[in-house]
Amino acid sequence: MTLTEIPHTRPLTPLLDSLDTPEQLRTLDEAQLPQLCTELREFLLWSVSQSGGHFAAGLGVVELTVALHFVFNTPADRLVWDVGHQAYPHKVLTGRREQMHIIRSQEGPAAFPLRSESEYDTFGVGHSSTSISAALGMAMALRARGEERQTVAIIGDGAMTAGLSFEALNHAGHEKADMLVILNDNDMSISNNVGALNKYFTRIWSSRTYSALREGSKRVLEKIPAAWEFARRTEEHMKGMVAPGTLFEELGFNYYGPIDGHDLDELVLTLNNLKKLKGPRFLHVVTRKGKGFEPAEQDPIGYHALKSARAPAGVKKPTYSNVFGQWLCDMAAADERLIGITPAMREGSDLIRFSQEYPDRYIDVAIAEQHAVTLAAGLACEGAKPVVAIYSTFLQRAYDQLIHDVALQNLDVLFAIDRAGLVGEDGPTHHGAYDLSYLRCIPGMVIMTPSDENECRQMLYTGYIHEGPAAVRYPRGSGTGVVPDAEMQALALGKGIIRRQGNPVAGQRVALLAFGAPLAQALQAAEALDATVADMRFVKPLDHELVAELAGRHDLLVTLEDNAVQGGAGSAVLESLAAAGLSVPVLTLGIPDRYIEHASPAQQQQDIGLDVAGILAAVAGYRSRTGAS
Repeated sequence: MTLTEIPHTRPLTPLLDSLDTPEQLRTLDEAQLPQLCTELREFLLWSVSQSGGHFAAGLGVVELTVALHFVFNTPADRLVWDVGHQAYPHKVLTGRREQMHIIRSQEGPAAFPLRSESEYDTFGVGHSSTSISAALGMAMALRARGEERQTVAIIGDGAMTAGLSFEALNHAGHEKADMLVILNDNDMSISNNVGALNKYFTRIWSSRTYSALREGSKRVLEKIPAAWEFARRTEEHMKGMVAPGTLFEELGFNYYGPIDGHDLDELVLTLNNLKKLKGPRFLHVVTRKGKGFEPAEQDPIGYHALKSARAPAGVKKPTYSNVFGQWLCDMAAADERLIGITPAMREGSDLIRFSQEYPDRYIDVAIAEQHAVTLAAGLACEGAKPVVAIYSTFLQRAYDQLIHDVALQNLDVLFAIDRAGLVGEDGPTHHGAYDLSYLRCIPGMVIMTPSDENECRQMLYTGYIHEGPAAVRYPRGSGTGVVPDAEMQALALGKGIIRRQGNPVAGQRVALLAFGAPLAQALQAAEALDATVADMRFVKPLDHELVAELAGRHDLLVTLEDNAVQGGAGSAVLESLAAAGLSVPVLTLGIPDRYIEHASPAQQQQDIGLDVAGILAAVAGYRSRTGAS
């Protein structure tokens, strides 16, 4: 059955409601599993519509998740999920069913597997392509302790584009580790190679009889080299005719599949067979993203995630990503050297229109952030003007390439860094909390922090025409509603501006130095404090003259940034004052030295004291401690 509408009320799910743990699931008769899958899929449709969050991927792994918990003795057996988009059914089946309608909220479960949340979440996940490495580490530790447990990594086909996946596969094959890697292939339609003949071969390959025959034949034929080589090649070619497993076999894995990931009987049978085998095993499972909900099946990208039913309605303002997407198209029209690069974030970074209008100048490298950055470096060597559109948290994965391949060679690459600062419900794995700190220490790097949509557009242009590496980092979501100017003008490099002049009375003079998005809160707080507000614009090069000027005529400086305080923009101000021999009290407000858990953006701002009330409280606290008026 394929549903076409999301239920408005919680569906009746009596079988699902009777199961609070996978142990209880394993007491079911196998004939009951299809009904459980139906109820689980209906429950997910309802719960995600209430909470918002990842949608289509979870629908696609309902049968696989049920089969895994039915066959394996979790949590003693380790299931390691890659990313978190596919783990919602897992959360439902592992004791979090009644909290799923508030997932991603401050009171509810995290959006991704989290070790501190459940013993069934064996590894914390946020970035992709980590599951095989983590599962290999677990398998090696269990082997060292002499423990007989199963280790299973479940990785999506998109995550297999990252080099980390193949590094782990290569090592696992070398170690001959007892582990199972399941490739959840939801991008390939189920074609003829998942038919009856292929099922027959998969059953044989995953059976103990075949395994024993193969190992026994190997021992006998190894004594006759020519015969053994012939048998080995025959097996390889037979498999190559019906399954794309040669690559994985060469890496040291025994490859099985592909099989239909929505065929419960086939899943349970194959997993039971594979559970009895030793060594590195690779199971290729073909699923359909959005399975069971027709609109999501037809548009898996559009239904990758849903907005919460609790989300407030209102006039939708353009996001910073939209501003970037518009600028990229405008700049491409003006300069044919521009090349747009993304590591699999076309929709998130708003490159859709650019990819359609300039297909020959649009490059999606898939989930391969390191490659994206070095590719940009190579393009720049030959006179192209690459623009790398990347999330702040994903750029962390390409830090060596950023330094060694781009900055050290002073290459002309612009980084459009999206999702800077706190990102709300996705939590600490996705916060762009460190980019100012890790970029600021790189020689020659220009770093800009726009405070509104027009500044974002103009800074992108400024960074683009700058000769050398430059970064513009902007937050998730909408800005203040400023309409960007159509004309593009370069900003003076390393120069901030005064947005508000404050109280000239001695002893009460406060200056708020805002870097980027916190300018909006600074302007509001300044009304209560009668403070001066500076839009610093540049973290590097910093406006040292403006810092010295503000220090000379104010009694307290307060820096505001949506970045880690350690090593961030506030640290740059302190260094500037020290270098100039200036002594003035400074409060550095930003993300404190801890991980900020998932919550709404407003709750997170309040948590770290970067909202208006927090700014006022920080100044009042300083005055109370020091006796300042």
